[in-house]
Amino acid sequence: MTTARPGTAPGTAPRRSRVVVRGVVQGVGFRPYVYALATGLRLSGHVTNTADGVVAEVEGDPADVAAFCARVAPDAPPLARVDSVETADVAASGDSGFTIVPSRQGGAVRTLVPPDTATCDDCLAELADPADRRYLHPFITCTHCGPRFTIVTGLPYDRVHTTMADFPMCPDCAREYGDPADRRFHAQPVACPHCGPRLRLVTAPGGRWTASGTESCSGVASRPGTRRGAAPGSGADLGIRPGADLGMRPGPGPGTGIDPIAAARRMLAAGAILAVKGLGGYHLACDATNPDAVAELRRRKARGDKPFAMMAADLADIEPLVHLGPLERQLLTGNVRPVVLLRRRDDARPRPGAAPAQAVAPGSPDLGVMLPYTPVHHLLLGLGTPDGEGPRLLVMTSGNLSGEPIVTDDAEALTRLDGLADAWLLHDRPIHVPCDDSVVRVCDGEQLTLRRSRGYAPLPVTLPVEVAPALAVGGDLKNTFCLGEGRKAWLSAHIGDMDDLATQLALASAERQLESVTGVRPGLLAADRHPAYRSTRWARRHAVGRPVVTVQHHHAHVAAAMAENGLDGTRPVIGVAFDGTGYGLDGAVWGGEFLVADYAGFTRFAHLAYVPLPGGDAAVRRPYRMALAHLRAAGLTADPALPCTRACEPGELSVLEQQLARELNCVPTSSMGRLFDAVSSLAGICHHAGYEAQAAIELEAAALRAPAVAEDGRYAFRLGPRRSGAPLTADPAPLLTAVAADVLDGTCAAVVAARFHRAVARLVRTVCAAARGETGVETVALTGGVFANTVLSSGCAQGLREDGFTVLRHRLIPPNDGGLALGQLVVAARVPDRAASGMPRRERQ
Repeated sequence: MTTARPGTAPGTAPRRSRVVVRGVVQGVGFRPYVYALATGLRLSGHVTNTADGVVAEVEGDPADVAAFCARVAPDAPPLARVDSVETADVAASGDSGFTIVPSRQGGAVRTLVPPDTATCDDCLAELADPADRRYLHPFITCTHCGPRFTIVTGLPYDRVHTTMADFPMCPDCAREYGDPADRRFHAQPVACPHCGPRLRLVTAPGGRWTASGTESCSGVASRPGTRRGAAPGSGADLGIRPGADLGMRPGPGPGTGIDPIAAARRMLAAGAILAVKGLGGYHLACDATNPDAVAELRRRKARGDKPFAMMAADLADIEPLVHLGPLERQLLTGNVRPVVLLRRRDDARPRPGAAPAQAVAPGSPDLGVMLPYTPVHHLLLGLGTPDGEGPRLLVMTSGNLSGEPIVTDDAEALTRLDGLADAWLLHDRPIHVPCDDSVVRVCDGEQLTLRRSRGYAPLPVTLPVEVAPALAVGGDLKNTFCLGEGRKAWLSAHIGDMDDLATQLALASAERQLESVTGVRPGLLAADRHPAYRSTRWARRHAVGRPVVTVQHHHAHVAAAMAENGLDGTRPVIGVAFDGTGYGLDGAVWGGEFLVADYAGFTRFAHLAYVPLPGGDAAVRRPYRMALAHLRAAGLTADPALPCTRACEPGELSVLEQQLARELNCVPTSSMGRLFDAVSSLAGICHHAGYEAQAAIELEAAALRAPAVAEDGRYAFRLGPRRSGAPLTADPAPLLTAVAADVLDGTCAAVVAARFHRAVARLVRTVCAAARGETGVETVALTGGVFANTVLSSGCAQGLREDGFTVLRHRLIPPNDGGLALGQLVVAARVPDRAASGMPRRERQ
């Protein structure tokens, strides 16, 4: 307990006020801040954490109490987010000082847990200072940085309610923790080499990293070892035996025996693949400049051509490789540190030792880059070493098998990542909440979030409408779920794709944890209309008598865009929802939709013309099948000279033609994502997709390489009539005719790609103008995974604004299925005023 003496002006009756501060106010140094503010104003009283937030009582001169109340929110610590401040005068008690008292248990949970935050500059300076007692300490943290959400086990936010509970503070840390003048005053994860978590480097027994001679279990080698298959002297002589366990032990210095960080750096430099435990889970890491290491990681993880994210030591290593604007720099160096997708430079001139291997992101127009956000990352990338020894660029990809959730448990990591990693750099601070890296990009100078996870979760979204307590379970791809009550919605961290049982179990665990820290007790569940979605089935299994409301996929996308942009739903919008797949009201696969919608319902104003989806997922994995289906639907012949025809396996074309003619296993689809696939294959860009949206991503990359091209009227959609309320249909037959003709004439793929993107943007302008003419609606929401494409998003937004529309786009909520749950929540759980809306209650095609 810390006490200070207050003062009150002579002859002035003291005033005492009770102040309740709600928001992100625990785990961010708010109580120490209140202490400093109160003592600076010579006030008495106390401050404590409760489930309701931070509660303070301040007593003293009325002017000083008023100053306290006026400053408590505006002057808050940098990581705090104050949502509300309530004050009420109470009876004076005559306290003689100001104290921080133990947290109060019980009551409804209303406070907000802060997200994990990148290591601050002050801690980095100490980390690199040989004179500091935390020199090279891998778990350095303070009030302004470090783990928060991923270590919280309960509220109020105190050490006992975190995974640091099993690490008693040493006298030095306890002194800092109790010193109001110290940066670590009441910093719950505070620790040092004497009392904190410890690192271990465990090598795979019998793996490709071998050593000759004998050494102890501590990993101290008597003779150097050689990596299997490597020539002596090749840089693989590390002195680390198979199955070694190198531990950083508490003691008088940084540790004893071999330093696990130094050993890990040597292994990475020699081409090894390491499983590295981070804030919210494990990464698989290798030297991004080593083509063999990157190719081996890609092979082990069955990654196909899906791009890897990289971690760079600093901005100077990536500036020669990519285009960096002010917002990109801010995102890379801020306290969130997401993966930022950055456009490659045509004139890239990498720094020595910082040239990424081609296999890091083959076929992608972007490099996904993040800067280090934990002390371990900084140390791995050479902080505190002569000349920053070790790799300057690391591949940092999620530590999991393809399709499974990220690994967080150490014992599980040693088994599930066996065969993927040559060694494990782990520590004994448990991860309570899995949290993958967030992924963002910049579009037209604004942030566009593609995966909202570490650094953002569990910060709530402020809703423009009130919702009943509810749980929305999202979709099956890029799953996130959403809890909501009142005017707040909490989106979970990224869960993953629901095909795997482990992912479904991860959803259940994460949902329980988020309920515990938000206090939301959902009375209803919301899910996608698709009857076969695993997320929808999960909701029905876990309903326990609560109603399950299903929401059409694209309506949810539009509602998410409306909610993020603060629309209350009293006026409808024109929702342009383009994605790969979504269950339609007619049983078809929708995905090229123009909806006139509010939260209460929608009318399907227009859509892309239906084409058969031959073989379902087989057509998604093999875009040439989608190209041939589109050609046939357009009445065009599959010319043998077309790249998509040549991509067919021997005998496959005739079988596919029969399948299409007989409509065998051919669900109709209006998907814009599948049209992108078709054109990508038609142009000879991508015929086999090894990961989601590969064909579309490579089509966008081609469009970026195109020289300036004039408008081409041949690239157009034919709009069918809108009769008796039936939706308009946008037939791509004329466009496909032009694409096929250009390809056969030898037009380069980049020009074809650019013309196609322009044609889709013109279609959006044309249909939205028609919708405005019929409905008077002048606001357009661009949503769905296709709008992760910045070429298309920018072209559509520019054209619509020129036509006088207000354009809504996503910024902090993903346009893809990662934002679906937010839309489900506001459609299904809002407390509606339907009389204010001009939209019908029912959904109409």
